Amino acid sequence: MTESPKYVVVGRGRWASRMKIILAAESRLFTSIEESRRARAEDHRAYHDQLLSAFRACDAKIAWLCVPPGEHIPVMMKAAVEAGLHVVAEKPWLCSPEETRDLQALGKAHHALLAVHYEYCLMETVERWRQEWNGGAGLRFGGCMKVPRPDHIGLPALDNLGSHLFSIHEYCVVNSEITEIDCAYEQPDDRRVWLQKNTKPIAEIDLLANKEPIIQRFISRVEAAIRGSDFPFGLPFALRVAERTALWRQQAQRQEQR
Repeated sequence: MTESPKYVVVGRGRWASRMKIILAAESRLFTSIEESRRARAEDHRAYHDQLLSAFRACDAKIAWLCVPPGEHIPVMMKAAVEAGLHVVAEKPWLCSPEETRDLQALGKAHHALLAVHYEYCLMETVERWRQEWNGGAGLRFGGCMKVPRPDHIGLPALDNLGSHLFSIHEYCVVNSEITEIDCAYEQPDDRRVWLQKNTKPIAEIDLLANKEPIIQRFISRVEAAIRGSDFPFGLPFALRVAERTALWRQQAQRQEQR
């Protein structure tokens, strides 16, 4: 039986705590780096070197970055890769195309897997859509992601919550036309994606009803990818999701200006 790799969980918030619980339940060894913020007087080189030392000292194989997006993400990923680790970052992916390509090249040079965590893509029904609809050509895609909690990380709902919807579209029905995206904080829970043929509904997934172990599946997919299996949720996928989100925002703004 293949021994599972050891993780280092970076961050100290709610999501870091949840990931530790899941890893423990999955019998995965892990350590943590709770203090990962750049000090106000610390330049990027010193910050990188501090992270590099911390990653080297943790004796892990996979770094899971349980921190919000920001300018620290590429520095964290670079330091982790240079320390010999594979890396999983949380959505949304907000790094520029140039930063993304540089990180991808660095990962390739170090034989490191760089992943972005899109758990809803691993729902069984989403996987069935991927097989059944053959890319979704000729179909219309819509999605709603509303949550009762406030914005805790300072990101627009379209970027933070919408990344779930756009990732599902990119993963299983990329050739369908996106016709509706509705995202909001502090609203009654409503998390769905649907497909239409012309104006007739033909399929819907209630994401809120999900009780499947999708995070655990993502962990397994990451570990299988390290052993050589196909893995679709790397940085190129994350960049396409980000670009689709930006395009939708531009289209919505143009419509508002008319």
